[in-house]
Order: sequence, then structure tokens, then C-alpha cells
Amino acid sequence: QVQLVESGGGLVQAGGSLRLSCAASGRTFSRYAMGWFRQAPGKEREFVAAITWTFGSSYYADSVKGRFTISRDNAKNTVYLQMNSLKPEDTAVYYCAADSSHYINTAKNDYDYWGQGTQVTVSS
Repeated sequence: QVQLVESGGGLVQAGGSLRLSCAASGRTFSRYAMGWFRQAPGKEREFVAAITWTFGSSYYADSVKGRFTISRDNAKNTVYLQMNSLKPEDTAVYYCAADSSHYINTAKNDYDYWGQGTQVTVSS
């Protein structure tokens, strides 16, 4: 079984920063791609960013490109999402997810394991 636990969410003013963490346990993640998704009230869960474990390749949604950075620490089995220049429209529950393929995918159905989510609220 695989467990993903997110942390680091909270309330921040527009223009501020937060760093989310996702700690993975239960399996070896050396071949997994990891992603961050978010879901705002009344909206579909959407892709934010993803990174491969092996080569560290990353990919971002256009809405966060240049503001968010995904990274990973293989030794700690942890993935991070550094969020800068936050906007009220970034308000959502943020989810970490693991994909057993080697590749970066943006569709939520491609991910096998999910965390419980962490709330990010950006005030104007």
C-alpha cells in the first residue's frame, strides 16, 4: 500500500508564498512520477505540476508557470511545491498524487495514489 501525506497549506495574502510538502511511504518511488493537482469549490480537479523521480523533469500548467516550482528529495521520498506570487484564484485544496509510469501525465486518471489534500487559501 502507498501513503501520501501533504502538509504546508494555510492562509496567505495575495502576493505571498507557501511551500507544500508531500511525504510518500510504503513503496519505492524511484520510478514514480509525482504530481500536484488542485480543486476549487464547484470545479473539477485540475493539474498543477508534475516531476519524474529519475531525471527530475518537470511540467507545469500554464496558470502557474513562472510562479510555482515542483521539486523532490529522493532520499526523503518527499515532493515539494513552492508557490510564489500567490493569487486569490490559486485558492483550492491541493492534492499530491503518484503515477506508477515513468512519464509526466497531466490527467488525474493516470495517477494511482492520492493524498488527502491540504487547503490553500489566498486572500485579496
